[in-house]
Amino acid sequence: MFRGVHHINLDAKGRMVVPTRYRQLLHESNDGALVVTIDTEERCLLVYPLHEWEPIQAKLEALPSFNPAARRIQRLIIGHATDVDMDTNGRMLLPGPLREYAGLNKKVVLMGQGNKFELWDEDHWNQCRQEYLDAMKDDAQMPDELMNLSL
Repeated sequence: MFRGVHHINLDAKGRMVVPTRYRQLLHESNDGALVVTIDTEERCLLVYPLHEWEPIQAKLEALPSFNPAARRIQRLIIGHATDVDMDTNGRMLLPGPLREYAGLNKKVVLMGQGNKFELWDEDHWNQCRQEYLDAMKDDAQMPDELMNLSL
């Protein structure tokens, strides 16, 4: 559903414009309702259409609350999850604490990941992308499933 890398500018209020190609789809399937939360592996944000987020939240809520690792994940991912509406101009306001977590400045990268988007600070994404590309040179880190994949 969501593919590609899109370079976007945040305005002074922390709003970003969703690329035109996704607006109609998001309005039709969710009435523009999105959920934004943190990624616990990288300093970026995850942006889900509401209907994609709800089953994820249900799975997270079903984790055992007496398991410390599960509780940490619940607190981080559900605790930071914020409902965001896309307006009629395709803009969405990113809450300050989420922008701060991901280090988002004026230039950001919105990257489609199938059922969701990742939102990165442009400089941080460029640095991570280079690290990922450098790591790809080491075949020892590749899972067997990827070694057998043909593109």
